Order: sequence, then C-alpha cells, then structure tokens
Amino acid sequence: MNRKYFITAVFVVMCFASCDKFLDEVPDNRTELDTDEKITKLLVSGYANNLFVLTTEMMSDNVDEKESTLTSFNMLQEQMYAWNDIVEIGTESPKLVWERYYAAIAAANQTLKAIEEQGNPERLNPQRGEALMIRAFHHFYLVNVFAKHYSEKTGNIDLGIPYIENPETMVNPPYERIPVAEVYKKTEQDVETALPLIDDNIYDAPKYHFNRKAAFAFAARFNLFYRKYDKVIQYANEVLGDNPDGTLRDFSNIPNLTKEQLPLAMDYIRPEHSANLLLMVAHSRLGVIFGNYNTGKKYMHSSYLAGTETTQAATPWGYYSSSLYRLPSLSYTSGYVTQPKIPYLFEYTDPVAGIGYIRTVYPALQSDEILLCRAEAYIMKGDFENAVNDLALWVRRHTTSSIVLTRNLINEHYKNLAYYTPYNPTPKKKLNLEFSITEEQENFLHCLLQIRRIETIFEGLRWFDIKRFGIVIYRRYLDANNSVTVRDSLSVDDPRRAIQLPKEVINAGLPPNPRNK
Repeated sequence: MNRKYFITAVFVVMCFASCDKFLDEVPDNRTELDTDEKITKLLVSGYANNLFVLTTEMMSDNVDEKESTLTSFNMLQEQMYAWNDIVEIGTESPKLVWERYYAAIAAANQTLKAIEEQGNPERLNPQRGEALMIRAFHHFYLVNVFAKHYSEKTGNIDLGIPYIENPETMVNPPYERIPVAEVYKKTEQDVETALPLIDDNIYDAPKYHFNRKAAFAFAARFNLFYRKYDKVIQYANEVLGDNPDGTLRDFSNIPNLTKEQLPLAMDYIRPEHSANLLLMVAHSRLGVIFGNYNTGKKYMHSSYLAGTETTQAATPWGYYSSSLYRLPSLSYTSGYVTQPKIPYLFEYTDPVAGIGYIRTVYPALQSDEILLCRAEAYIMKGDFENAVNDLALWVRRHTTSSIVLTRNLINEHYKNLAYYTPYNPTPKKKLNLEFSITEEQENFLHCLLQIRRIETIFEGLRWFDIKRFGIVIYRRYLDANNSVTVRDSLSVDDPRRAIQLPKEVINAGLPPNPRNK
C-alpha cells in the first residue's frame, strides 16, 4: 500500500504574486484567471529563476581542488564539491531548485486548469502547449537531479519525485515519490501532447519561452536520456532543418569583440544568435564563479584539467590552437581556464545604496548541443556515416582545423588512446553501461563525449553524462606542481549520484535518497 507524503515547497505561484514568497492562501482565494491575457501572463512565472547548474557542475569532473591562495565561495560550494548532502541554503542550493521548479510547475498547472475551465478553446492551444512543456521540463530536471538516472532494468523501482499534474486547493497537499520510470512516462505524455500546440506567434520575446524550436530541442534531449533514439533524430531534425550548418553558433565575430569577460558572455547569450533556443533569467552567481574572477576558485577548472581532459586536450582534429572560442588574451594568472558564456549581471534595487540582486542569463537549450544529441542517437543505432557527418560539422563550426574528421580517424584515435586514471588523465574514461555496445560504438562515444564536454563546459550538463554512462570520477587535489592526491571517488553505484532531497522536504515526510552508512 502506498504511503502519502507532504511537500513543503511552494506549489502555487500566481502572476500577480511574488514568486519569492511562500503560499499563504489557497488558489481559490486569489485573482481569477478569467481572460486570455491573464492566462498568458501567468506563464511568465512558469520558468524557474533558480538553477541546478552550479551544483551539478561542481559535482562533476570539470573541477579539481588546486593549491592556491584562492578560497571557496561559501560552505554551499564546499558541500557541492565534496559530494556531501547539501544542507546550506543559498541562491544555488538544491532547496531553492526544488522550491522554484515546483513553483514553475504550479504556474503551469494553474494555467492548464484555467484553460480547461474555459472549455479548452482552440485559441488557447499555444498557451496549453507551453504550460505542458514547462511542466515536463521542470519535472525532467528534478528527477535527473534528485534521483538516479533512468534505467530500463531498475527504473520501475528507483525512487523518483512527485509528478504534480493538478493545481493545489490546500496548503501542503499529500504526495508521494513515484518511480523514475513513471516520471519519464508522464514527462513523455506531456511532451507529446505539447509539441503540436506550440505557436511562436503568441510571444513577444520567443527565446525566453518554449518557442517551437526550443520545444523540439527539449523533446530531443529528453528522448536521448530515455534512449528512444528514433525520436531523438526526428525531433533534432525539426530543430536543425535541412541546413544544420546555418543553425549552429557563429564564432566569426569573436575576433572583433573585446577580450573582456562580460562583453563576450553577453554576446554568447544574445537572443539574435540562431544557436540560442531557450534563454532563462535566474538569480545566480554562475557568471562570477565560472568567470574570469578569483571568486570561488578553490575548486577550479584548472589549466591542468583543461590541458589533459577538456577544452585544451588533444583531439583527433588537432589541438587547442585551432579552436575558434579560445581567448588567449584573458589572463589565467591563478591557474584556471574559463570560457565566457554565462554573464555576471547585477540588478540594482537601490542604486544609491548599491543594493540589488545578482543575476544571469543561462542558455538552457542550444542547437549545437542538439546536434550532438542527434549524433549520439546515430551512434547508438550503429549509423556511423550520419554520426560522422554531425561530429565533423561541429568540428568545422568550432575550429579552424584542416583535418577532416572521418570514421577511420575516430576509430584509430580513441582505440589507441589510454583510458583515464587520476594520475594519468585523458579524455577517455571507461563507460559502465547496463547494455552492450560494439568496440566501434565505444570509440565513437568517446569522441562524442569529448566534444560534449567542450561544448557544455560550465553549463552543468556534464554531470548527467557521468550518470548516463556510468563514469567513475574522482576528487583530486593538485599541488603547485600538479602532483595529484586522490581524496575520494564516486563509483557507478554510489548513491551520492542522486542529490539528497532538501531536509525540510524529508522532515515533512518524503523518503530521502539512500546513503551508504
């Protein structure tokens, strides 16, 4: 018999109430959603303004602890890096992610209810589609942050999250954690229902909403995690079109820009770039911690890490010197390597007193990453010709290399590359999968993962690749000479791969994620 549990997060956020306050009255006592305009405005609050990105990036293998005079930003960052259960509260904390993501889901559910009460008129189909996509998107990241990765073998028993499909009529309603596989099934239902309803014509600023390309991009990424590769290809094709080259990021203007951090990051997130499909505004220090500042650099993406594993490591197409997004004039005097893509912004509430909020704009969905989703789907289907085409296209758009990426080149390079060890790092890390692959598929996956790591650096997505491919990672301390001391490791079955639920939610009755004693 299923037990019922309570969630203490905010579940209803109306467009007329601050999304930063806890619910203090039930929806029936609030402003009625009785016009199309009110329904549309409510969806503005359907995009979470707190992000998982700092947590998942800090927990990944994109950072090491480096001997220096630099410090961590706060105890929250310390707990993230150490894979501890995070009890500190802050803008980037899992507690805020949990609350704000469920608040976004609540806004979507309230929208869907209001549309239903009007008889689901066809004129509101675009709003209905956006609401369903918002609900699917936020549940998808909640389950991937706070639960194990989807598994065909254990997904029906692995603890997932509550999937909320109705607006609340009371404070702290009863809910339960459903299995991961059931969360994915419900997410799929919402995505499939939403896709034909999306209409870009209702948006004044489409890049900040689930426009048509963003919706198909999320559908492609979701189905990649779900291992439904035909759908990945189908939906990625909707994003990339007949001329994928024209949808990818254009780095041609980089040499003309100042080499300062903020202008480069601001250029990266411009809505005018065809590569930016969905942009999210958030309260976040990502622009500081991942930027060319000393803040929070006790745990850093060091030059040693970059040179052996990520942005500056050797590749089948050559070396870092051919990269179009290399910024040699930026000074890395403290030994870390950055890539300006998430800006540090400050919104003044009192300019005289210098008081305000730190914000950023996060590129949540980008066409370059969707190209790589499609390439991975081709690899898993054994279609190496199309996989090579996509990977080679990424190389052409991101580098000046004259080396043409071919099937033979990929196989030879990764077959002969040594597997990573903490003391002899390479980009090739052993894959521990619950299904079998061929030697050629493995070679191609190593190529894909190296490119994905470069493409998504500082975006928090590497953590999900670590979970998806069962990659063992380590906590390394590097001294001034880059001599390595291993202080911890995260095995394939380590329960810390599922971030612990906020303590307030556990105290209210939801079962916590298991932990080794």
